Amino acid sequence: MAITKIKPIKSTLKQALDYIQNPEKTDEKMLVSSFGCSYETADIEFGFTISQALDKGNNLAHHLIQSFEPGEVDFQAAHEIGRQLADAVTKGQHEYVLTTHIDKGHVHNHIIFCAVNFVDHHKYVSNKRSYYGIRNISDRLCREHGLSVVVPEKGRKGKSYIEYQAEKAETSWKGKLKIAVDSLIPQVSDFEELLSRLQAAGYEVKRGKYISCRAPEQERFTRLKTLGPDYTEEAIKERITGTRSRSAKAPRQDHGGVSLLIDIENSIKAQQSAGYEHWAKIHNLKQAARTMNFLTEHKIEQYTELTAKIAEITTASEQAAEELKGVERRLADMAVLIKNITTYQKTRPVYAASRRAGDPAKYRAEHESSLILYEAAAKALKASGITKLPDVAALQAEYAKLKAQKEALYADYGKLKKQIKEYGIIKKNIDSILPRRQEQEREKVSVRE
Repeated sequence: MAITKIKPIKSTLKQALDYIQNPEKTDEKMLVSSFGCSYETADIEFGFTISQALDKGNNLAHHLIQSFEPGEVDFQAAHEIGRQLADAVTKGQHEYVLTTHIDKGHVHNHIIFCAVNFVDHHKYVSNKRSYYGIRNISDRLCREHGLSVVVPEKGRKGKSYIEYQAEKAETSWKGKLKIAVDSLIPQVSDFEELLSRLQAAGYEVKRGKYISCRAPEQERFTRLKTLGPDYTEEAIKERITGTRSRSAKAPRQDHGGVSLLIDIENSIKAQQSAGYEHWAKIHNLKQAARTMNFLTEHKIEQYTELTAKIAEITTASEQAAEELKGVERRLADMAVLIKNITTYQKTRPVYAASRRAGDPAKYRAEHESSLILYEAAAKALKASGITKLPDVAALQAEYAKLKAQKEALYADYGKLKKQIKEYGIIKKNIDSILPRRQEQEREKVSVRE
C-alpha cells in the first residue's frame, strides 16, 4: 500500500532538494537517484530549463511523496517503485531527483521534478485530474509489486501516512458495523429485532432522531445513516422486507454490451430481495444471449477455440507492451541527449571565455551557474559515449517520428487490453453456462450445443 501526496515548490527548491537528499535519511545517499540532471546540481539545471519557458508560471518544481505501510516493502523495492512512478508521471520529459527515506517507521519516497519540461518547455499542470492519475499509477505499481492498495476518499488530494493512520481506525469501525448489519438483515424479521441482535453482539445502541451504535472500545457512536444510503433506518427496513436491494453493490445496467452473469445461488442480495433475484434472472438471460451472439459473430464454435483466442490476444498485448516500453525508453534517452547537447552548445562560449580570463577565480564566481551547467552537460555526454556532437535537428526529427510511433502503439495496446477484458467476460460466462464437467470433456463440447 502506498499513500501519495503532491505539492508545489515556489521558492525553496535548493532547501527542498537538500532535505530529501539528507545522508542520514537516505543511507548515506545510497538511495538517491536522478533523471535528466545530476542530483548535486539539480536546482541549477531546473532553473536553466525554466528560464527557456515562455510561460514560466509560479512554480519551480513539484514535490511528490509516496509513503508505504510499515514492513510491506524493503528499501530497494520502494526506490524502484518510486523510479517507475517518477518515470510514468514525468514521461521522460522532466528532470527529477528521487530519494527514499528510511529514517522513520515507514519507508517513503520523495520525488522532486522540474515544473517545466526540457522537451518543449511547457509547464506541468497540477490539478485534481492529474493527481488522480498519479494515484492510479501508484496503485497499479503497488499491485504489480504484490503490495496492497488503499483508495483515499473522493475529492481528497492525497494524505500523508500519519493522516491515513488517524482516519483508519474510524473507517474500520464503520466497516465492521456495515458487515454486522449486512449479516443480520437476512436473519431478522423487523428493524427492532436487528437492533436487539446488534446489542446481543456487543454493540451499544443509542436511540433518538437517528439510530447510533458503538462497538466495545470504540470512542464515539456511529450513526447508521453515515454508513451510506443503504443504511438509513428506512432503507434497512426495506431491505429486511425484501422491497429494496443494496444499491451500492448492484451491477450496472447494461446497454448492449456483454457483462458477467450473476451467481444467483450464492448471491446474498438475491437471498435478501425477491425483486433483486427476479432482475438477476432477466439480466442473466440477456447476457447469455449476447454471449452466444458474440461467439457466433466471431465464428467461435469450440471451447478450445475460445481459450486459444484469449491466449493469442494476451501474447499480442504483452508484445505490444514490451515494444511500447522500448519506444518510451528510447524517447526518454533521446530527450536527455538533445537537452545535454543544447545545454553544452549554449554554455560552451562561457567555458571558453573562462579559459582565457585573466582572473579565473573571479570569472567563475561571476558565471558559476553557466559553468556548472556546461560541466554537467559535458559529463553526461561523456558518460553516454558521445565523442562527436550529433546534429540536433536530425535528432529532433527522429524524436518526432518515435513519438508518432508511440502514439500508434499505445492505441493498438489499448484495443488489445479491451479485447482481453471482453473475451475474459465471455469465457467466464461460458464457464457458468456449460454443465460442470471434467475439463477434458468440456473442451469437446460445441458452444452451440
